[in-house]
Amino acid sequence: MSFVTKCIGLAKKAKHRFEDQIKARTPVYLSTVRRIERVATGERMVAMTFDDGPCRLPANPDRFGGKPLTLVLAETLEKYHAKGTFDVIGDTAGNYPDTAGKESSAAWGGIAFDHYPDFQKDSEGGVAHCPELIDRLLAGGHQLTSHTWQHILWGRKNIVYGKRHHLNSLEEVVEDLQIMDRTLKEKWNYSVTMSRPPHYVDQIPGGFTSYDAYTLMNYQYLAAGFDGAGWLPLASYEAEVEATWKPMAQLLEKDPDALCGQIIFQKDGFNMARRSPVADGLEKQLELLTRYGYKVVTVEELLAHSAFADTLPTPAQNARACMEAGWCVAFQDNTLRLETVLTKEALIQMAYGKEGAARRIELIRQGQKNASHPYSGALAIAAERIGLAGDRSPATQADLRRVLTDRCPHAPEVLPEGPITHGEFFTLLQELL
Repeated sequence: MSFVTKCIGLAKKAKHRFEDQIKARTPVYLSTVRRIERVATGERMVAMTFDDGPCRLPANPDRFGGKPLTLVLAETLEKYHAKGTFDVIGDTAGNYPDTAGKESSAAWGGIAFDHYPDFQKDSEGGVAHCPELIDRLLAGGHQLTSHTWQHILWGRKNIVYGKRHHLNSLEEVVEDLQIMDRTLKEKWNYSVTMSRPPHYVDQIPGGFTSYDAYTLMNYQYLAAGFDGAGWLPLASYEAEVEATWKPMAQLLEKDPDALCGQIIFQKDGFNMARRSPVADGLEKQLELLTRYGYKVVTVEELLAHSAFADTLPTPAQNARACMEAGWCVAFQDNTLRLETVLTKEALIQMAYGKEGAARRIELIRQGQKNASHPYSGALAIAAERIGLAGDRSPATQADLRRVLTDRCPHAPEVLPEGPITHGEFFTLLQELL
């Protein structure tokens, strides 16, 4: 392993530790856009996601007779009756002028921009250049999600990509997402429902985030909770292949249910050393998962089975019914937190959060004070429509009556007098819908 590779690996681990520390200290808010990493289930089901394709170039090293890498992955999945979720890009051919970066560095495919499947080989990858591979993925029952059209960063990422160009506004981000959305809809009659930002950069200039972009697109945030590896170059190809399956084997040996409901991240392309260990590693992963009785499904199928990260399907039924009726019932980390006491501001966000998300974006654009708060749009709507102000005190019977009278077709006759939990509120609300 090179010194540069070691540094990248250490930086990645340090980044995850830092993010975990920040996450532990950061409040989590109710949101119409949920970051989907894993769902709660007692069944042995997982989803596998593959970024940066489709890729027409053969695997490297090629043990598959010159077949396109994407086709190799699709056929391997189908051999095990598995379905994948392919997080596709559109076209990086416009990401020039640029210079190729050093091999085995984060800039291997370009210093100023990304180029897939490789520098000066943009015509061998992406939806725009490989329609036959999109045809093949859809014919195989695989899911498509959006990894954006140009795969340009949405904001700065100084530590790893300090020299990278990025988009300059929420409007530019949404325009890029719309190109992919429109292309898949017009050419394949396929509707995108989820997206993953390039390199997981969430901050967008102007005070916005990926969650605002996905609000406008009506997408959910596709993340992952388990790294299928292969993207980081190691001392040899054999070591890279081993890194794709050995940690999984060790985890399952310790706890056969450890991957239940998990979303696995992988690449439909080359790693920093221009190799594709996923081509050989995927079969070993699938052999392992099959041995332990796992079913590999699309993320869409996984969410249809169990929608939330902290609540099994049956206890979540009331919340799911409320969400499908337009209520904002889940937190941004895709939890329900059923035992949490319902506050006034949470009640307002649940009732008006869907409409309020777009209002919040307008308020930020207008430069209004406190507009950055996740509930600002919903709170503004509640104040205008029913004269209700929100804070962190428990919601009262009068608060419930005012909101439910406005939002439900039938005014509730009997309401609880004391504080109620989120779970109790979902039960009450589901009966009124």
